[in-house]
Amino acid sequence: MVAQFLRLKLRLLANTFRRSPLQVFGMVLALAYGLAAAFVAVLALVALRFATVEVATSVAVSAGALIVLCFILVPLAFGVDDTLDPRAFSLYGIPTGRLATGLAITAFIGVPALVIGIISIAQVVTWSRTPLSAILAVVGAVLIIVTCTLAARVSTSIASFLLATRRAREISALVALLVIVSLSPLVALLVSIDWAKNGLAVLGSIARVAAWTPLGAAWAAPAAAASGHVGEALLELLIAVVFAALLAVAWRALVATMLVTPQRLSRERSYSGLGWFERLPDNPTGAIAARSITYWIRDARYHTAMVAIPAAPIIFVIVLAVAGVPLHALALLPLPVMCLFLSWSSHNDIAYDNTAIWLHVASNTTGRADRFGRLVPSLMLGVPLILIGAPLCAAWYGSVDVLPSLIGVSACILLAGLGLSSVISARFPYPAVRPGDSPFAQPQASGSAAGLIQSLAFFFALLIALPPVALAGLGLAFGIWWAWGALLLGLVLGLGGLFLGVKWGGRIFDARAPELLAFTLRN
Repeated sequence: MVAQFLRLKLRLLANTFRRSPLQVFGMVLALAYGLAAAFVAVLALVALRFATVEVATSVAVSAGALIVLCFILVPLAFGVDDTLDPRAFSLYGIPTGRLATGLAITAFIGVPALVIGIISIAQVVTWSRTPLSAILAVVGAVLIIVTCTLAARVSTSIASFLLATRRAREISALVALLVIVSLSPLVALLVSIDWAKNGLAVLGSIARVAAWTPLGAAWAAPAAAASGHVGEALLELLIAVVFAALLAVAWRALVATMLVTPQRLSRERSYSGLGWFERLPDNPTGAIAARSITYWIRDARYHTAMVAIPAAPIIFVIVLAVAGVPLHALALLPLPVMCLFLSWSSHNDIAYDNTAIWLHVASNTTGRADRFGRLVPSLMLGVPLILIGAPLCAAWYGSVDVLPSLIGVSACILLAGLGLSSVISARFPYPAVRPGDSPFAQPQASGSAAGLIQSLAFFFALLIALPPVALAGLGLAFGIWWAWGALLLGLVLGLGGLFLGVKWGGRIFDARAPELLAFTLRN
């Protein structure tokens, strides 16, 4: 039975080279990258053979724990095409234990298993310092290969089992994005470390913790033996063995569950009533606003933008804090940055409609109604954001005197930025992710000026806000009256920019409606 599974896996690998030349090139490139990474790791591990035990332990255990973590998280976060899904064998009557064993053994054939096999064998060279450390390194190499392969197999099956629907994959991608953003403080901390001076000490601290976790125990056991701590080495080896055994049990249980559980399908949802169309005025502006609000609630493409709005200021604050900017001064940054990204999120809204824009053209909807209706969701989010966020940021800063400046600058960026987006989305639309596609997919078009348009949308929104920003700076230096001036000027510029942007963008929409419809049909 195992031989049949192995032949099947080898046949599947051979068939991958019968695909299109571009796909074959991609697979060859992935193999080359994997072997290159393995070669670099082998050179590093061989070099560590001639370093001190402390240095070798710090580097090998830290890097090894990171490798195991990647084998666990990467398939779970991004999903992998599982060619040997256990559910494909549910009709053959194969006993669960034999099926789980056969599929687990086939997982040792592939590029990831080849790479981790090369690396784990190379670490035997690193720890060939004493007979005991060499023996434990060989045993550890076997455990590393088994642990990484089983962990990847379990994660891949969980991903294919739980992320079968498009909505589940979109949610997992958003969660992965949030996790990456939440790790930004750690990244900023690592960047701030003087690695030339303190790098080994930091790696040593990480290695000491990782050595007693399932991630680094197999890597640390031969290191402890080389240091003369035999009892510690045996305990770490025991942790690695128990973890590998738990992965094997989890894999068998997962196979048993998948064999009797059908593939998940998207559930049909039933909706009653007209939703936002009942709550807003029954005119063109209200209808477009209701449709836009519905998009923001249900469309994953807008969910991605909503995640980026709070994530951007977090990254900016962390980077500036690492650079030495005082924390109380950073309190003035998050609210304007969120308003900037919120206003920018509508700068290509027509492209998100795709061919649905024909409804506006066919019904002879005025450009002004289209332009303002699309801005209603951003205003519904932005106005409460300013009213709630400004007092919180002022409290963080430690003075209520900055409250008028915060409101003025943020309102100017939000309102004028939305007016600017109304003009840009009508005059310079560029290809966007199509409805129903993953929000992280690349638009199927080339040669567009998307990067330039995005940069201009940011630049001009900031340019409009410069006068109230200047008055806000004077308010910090010379008193609150300048801050009230920033509030007044920010509201005037913001409301003026919003009105002019909607009016100008409406005229552009009226004049270019056929071109906009043709654009959406092409992209």
